[in-house]
Amino acid sequence: MSKISEFFGLYCGDENANINAALNSQMCPYIGRICTKMRKSDPDVKIGTCSVKYQNSHVIICPFRLLEHNQIFIDCLHLLTMHEPGNELYLVPEVQIPGGHVDYFLVSAKNKKVKDFIGIELQTMDTTGTVWPDRQKFLNERGISVNEEDVESKKSYGMNWKMTLKTILIQMHHKSETFEHLNKHLVLIIQKPLFEHMKSDFDFGDIEGVRLGDPVHIHSYDFTKESNKMCLSLDTRVSTDSAGIAKCLGLNAESKVELQDLIAILEPKLTEEHRLIINIPSK
Repeated sequence: MSKISEFFGLYCGDENANINAALNSQMCPYIGRICTKMRKSDPDVKIGTCSVKYQNSHVIICPFRLLEHNQIFIDCLHLLTMHEPGNELYLVPEVQIPGGHVDYFLVSAKNKKVKDFIGIELQTMDTTGTVWPDRQKFLNERGISVNEEDVESKKSYGMNWKMTLKTILIQMHHKSETFEHLNKHLVLIIQKPLFEHMKSDFDFGDIEGVRLGDPVHIHSYDFTKESNKMCLSLDTRVSTDSAGIAKCLGLNAESKVELQDLIAILEPKLTEEHRLIINIPSK
């Protein structure tokens, strides 16, 4: 039984999935270009594993898998409290601010002038070991020729729950003080198993429910099989402030930036390629 759940966006349990075509094109359906996860020993070979099976769950290991239908961004629109009808929406990736970079800024603008924005961070699971042998075993099961050594390999992967969570929470704490200072929102997007570990491994006793006024929001997504594909759906929302994140970690740090400084970073990036597109199905 394969331990790979999805391969280049295809559900591995679907016997009719065209795995050969996916292997040849190496295209990621969530970013619309070739997969960015490559083998260190051979950069031309893309790994293509979106999610894997672990302890009876399907666990997402690639952040781009969270981009399905742009739903995670749609679920954040209500946090753009200064957005008005007629404003344009932009999705600006990889914005550098003091204390690190933010994966995406969802920006409401009028005539390319920033009116409001939200910072959005994506976090999926960091694996230990290697997924490669299990990927190769899956291809072998589908009748695709692979290196025999990979098929016979005893190497596999595990989940680095605690370190993954500690890293992202420390980063969220640093950045949350900036967003709190600016009276803006920062949203963390994670999968349900990671959120469950977050609640059990850290002091989340005071973080429950959701309040629009809180600067830090956590959106947890369920990831389940429907027909012959895996689907994301919003499961839980909670919110807090920088002090709440600090309390769960026992941290104290500051990384603030002024509003005009951040707007000066964002406005040059409000280009057509960064417009947020919500696909409307054809009739």
